[in-house]
Amino acid sequence: MKFNRRETIILAAAASAVSLSGLSSAQAAEGDMIDVAKLMAPAGSLVDKVEGNADAPVTVIEYASPTCPHCAVFHNTVYEPFKEAYVETGKVKFIVRPFARNALDAAIFLLAEAAGEENYHNVVATYFKTQNEWGMSDKPRDALFTVAQQLGFTEESFSAALTNQEVFAAIEAQRDQALDEFGLTGTPTFYVNGKTLSGGKTLEQLAAEIDPLVPADFVSPAATTEVPATDAMAPATDAMAPATDAMAPAADAMAPATDAMAPAN
Repeated sequence: MKFNRRETIILAAAASAVSLSGLSSAQAAEGDMIDVAKLMAPAGSLVDKVEGNADAPVTVIEYASPTCPHCAVFHNTVYEPFKEAYVETGKVKFIVRPFARNALDAAIFLLAEAAGEENYHNVVATYFKTQNEWGMSDKPRDALFTVAQQLGFTEESFSAALTNQEVFAAIEAQRDQALDEFGLTGTPTFYVNGKTLSGGKTLEQLAAEIDPLVPADFVSPAATTEVPATDAMAPATDAMAPATDAMAPAADAMAPATDAMAPAN
């Protein structure tokens, strides 16, 4: 199974972006402050997929790349305890944003967007967990599609996601903004209430930045809000309903570049 012609055109553009990834007009160093208002106004048409308390005292934004091994380590080992300690307690509002370093990154974020807001994080998390499987494959489309099938995609919805030019342009816009306005130099990069934290972080390193920003009298919303009982008879929701706009694949294709090098720090 190869990338069809339309998929190749879009993903080749993403691959070409790799050569530009280290050429930001600004270079933000560890600890540099970025205007929070600018950080909260992402370029492009993508809507932030926010996790946690909308009124949390701390906002953590992560720019991530599915092909980045350091991003995978964070999401596979640090994220769950981080979520339990800070997101679920209402202390942190957490936002993951796409940073497409290459064609595979772009493809995965296209799939995540097609999956819808309820399933976005599951798609990204699943590809991080399976990074060693698809990331090393000599047939990248086959490998990506195998994982996508487990997430509910069909051949038609998979191809439709990879040829969504509007979403692809928005992913590019967010990448360019991160480079040009925020001085991002590599992935993952975290912004904690505007403070730049570059590279992979442990829970302890994040805690050292977050804890001083949480007011001493902070009370978790869960402690003050009565949680309504769930209806045990409520039907299960469909885990995913990706777009079904099918594109008839052409036989001609080429595999995307899979350069996994992060932008130079």
